[in-house]
Amino acid sequence: MPAESIFPDFVLGHPRHQKNKVKDVPSRKKPKGRPPKGLRDRVPFYGRLPHYTGPYEVGVIDFEVPAKSPRTFSDITRHGVHVLALETVLMTIYYPAHLNARYDINTPTSGQRHRPTWLTRPRDQTSRGYAYFAGLPAYLMIAWFFCTTWFTKLPAYKNARLAEHWPPYGEGCTNHRKATKKAGDPPATGPEKPKFPLILFSHGLGGTRTCYSSVCGEFASHGFVVVALEHRDGSGPRTLVTHPDSGPASRNCTKAEGGVEHEKSSMKRPYDKIDFIFPKHDTHDTSPGHQIDQELRNAQVDLRLAEIDEAYQIMLEICAGDGEKVAARNLRVNGAIGASRAGLTGVDWKGWQDRFHTNGVTMVGHSFGATTTVEVLRQKQRFSYVTQGIIYDVWGMPIRPTAEERDSRIRVPMLGINSEAFMYWKDNFEVAKKVTMEALETGHPAWLMTVRGTVHISQSDFCILYPHLAGWLMKMTIDPIRAIDLNVDASLEFLSRVMPKEVQHEQPFLRRLAKRKLLDSQVLTDLPTEHAPDENYTAVRLKIEHETRKRLTPGAKKKYWDEIRKSDAGETWLHISPDSAPDMARCQTCALPRWDDVERPTKRD
Repeated sequence: MPAESIFPDFVLGHPRHQKNKVKDVPSRKKPKGRPPKGLRDRVPFYGRLPHYTGPYEVGVIDFEVPAKSPRTFSDITRHGVHVLALETVLMTIYYPAHLNARYDINTPTSGQRHRPTWLTRPRDQTSRGYAYFAGLPAYLMIAWFFCTTWFTKLPAYKNARLAEHWPPYGEGCTNHRKATKKAGDPPATGPEKPKFPLILFSHGLGGTRTCYSSVCGEFASHGFVVVALEHRDGSGPRTLVTHPDSGPASRNCTKAEGGVEHEKSSMKRPYDKIDFIFPKHDTHDTSPGHQIDQELRNAQVDLRLAEIDEAYQIMLEICAGDGEKVAARNLRVNGAIGASRAGLTGVDWKGWQDRFHTNGVTMVGHSFGATTTVEVLRQKQRFSYVTQGIIYDVWGMPIRPTAEERDSRIRVPMLGINSEAFMYWKDNFEVAKKVTMEALETGHPAWLMTVRGTVHISQSDFCILYPHLAGWLMKMTIDPIRAIDLNVDASLEFLSRVMPKEVQHEQPFLRRLAKRKLLDSQVLTDLPTEHAPDENYTAVRLKIEHETRKRLTPGAKKKYWDEIRKSDAGETWLHISPDSAPDMARCQTCALPRWDDVERPTKRD
């Protein structure tokens, strides 16, 4: 008997996703259908992540390698040592996996592949990091995670083989569906094996390489290779830097080559702990009305850019067929801190050779990661391989002012997607608009939109794992899974329009692209204010009039949302599009293809 038939929602800690119930969603759409869940995803008291909607299973590879150019950033110190240093690069690759990825002949266990835990290992260390980040006792945070997401696993399989098949044609259905484990026909004029586009993903403050697994996994399930970095810039809750006794990542080597210092208290253990770095003068610099610690944030962005460069070089090696050399440098071997027992066992590195594009790369980031993305897009000469960018709920305050030099401006297509809570933060929203217009003014297509009913963490996994906290405390009104669906649908539509032809041609994700045109919505002239919060809660939560009646009185709630549906109010608001661009930009953006004009793969006769 399913656990949902025994335990109510407040015990399970998450909504019953498989029933696709529309709660306080200003929409006529339900979350997309997903494959049925296994037994371990039905365990009470443990949060669960929904399976992905794309036609591919998803694989993950997790490793840490020494940086080629270890060095420090800025003169910021804590306890007498520089706190911002590049020593190793830690990343998780989400990618399309082969058919029946759960089972493989080269599995590290008896016939079934591992699924990594959502809470990064070692879980007690990560929990303590979140306790420090939240200002709570460590034992409370460990107990909280143990009772909620300690055993939550990603719906992805470690070290599965990279997919070699094309997906079937046709848009995925919007109701519940069974897993589609079959291959489609190759394109009429294309290769037998697809070559996937590459995405680089940068997390926000308090994030890790797995906190956005829903977004990264969705992209991978539609046919993208996604590199999710774990930044070691003091923006995450806690990350561990592995230091072997000898070799490029040893403390002696990084000190000799890059001048990286280490605390004496950490010399006895084979790793360093990097916790969240609070600004000295204002620990609340992320809140509206507070002064940004520009020195710290600029230095963190510089470190992030260096990590992105290093990660891209690693991907170049893998694509060139040197994946085994990368694996030989992996520091998270069995027995090392944070390593899983699977390690890199079973990875078919030869199957990765020339299987993804190293040009036409998409840069994606959320919050502070979106700030990082903006800087990547501005440095076109350094990041020439990045040809478009997506910024999710950008934290605009630490964005550097645009210089007068044309090369420092955004010169690639860009999509910005805000949460409704951040949209009401006027200063931040003005920055988001300026960044979007910056791309338009240089003659490149750009869009800025908002997903209704969302809060700042709606583009991460937290709202899915803790929907009641997001609903009752932050007043999120949209189904958290539906919010992910809308973000991914808009992103795929954007990529179908702006990716370079040599990369976009014959791509698997075009076969199942939703025909709904979110980017062709009517541009709003006035900013909505229906859920604008009080000043004290700006950017933190939404405001719902008569909330108790709408949540607890079935008749009133139904009437309220029926009125929204009858008014034809959509799930998204579009603020800026190429069609609304100034005349100086319209000459290049008016020729953008609509969905009907996009060249999609054709069936082979």
